[in-house]
Amino acid sequence: MSQPYIIPATTRIGHVHLKVADLDRAISFYCGLLGFEITQRYGTQAVFISTGGYHHHIGLNTWHSLGGPPAPRNTAGLYHIAILYATRPELAVALKRLLEAGYPVTGAADHGVSEAIYLNDPDGNGVELYYDRPQDEWPRSAAGEINMVTDPLDIPALLALAD
Repeated sequence: MSQPYIIPATTRIGHVHLKVADLDRAISFYCGLLGFEITQRYGTQAVFISTGGYHHHIGLNTWHSLGGPPAPRNTAGLYHIAILYATRPELAVALKRLLEAGYPVTGAADHGVSEAIYLNDPDGNGVELYYDRPQDEWPRSAAGEINMVTDPLDIPALLALAD
């Protein structure tokens, strides 16, 4: 019997494309609040946004969703997109910006391997903002398996890094 195929370790998730009801409102959230930059517009119906000069990390479109309601919460679909920050201070600044803007945060957790802030975009799409700890700090079982947890995040300690 042959070995199961394992995708190459260098493979990455390149981007996510979200249906939104109001493109300007989505741009205000993703660019105005979170700080992404517009890389390309497709008329009044779609926009690609990114950071660091990449062609796009997120696509936003109204092709099938203009003026529509959020997707029902209890159906199959996207749970959240996760935006990875390179450092804890960068995550702290993002959290500080959310709090200063009065934007609702729906949760926060220390997962052992990462620290995460949870919220919803204006269309109800889940968004996770997180920082990964170095792999040598990840909690592991005696057998070497990753032991992720969901513990409370020390918000004051994180915010102290935003100054």
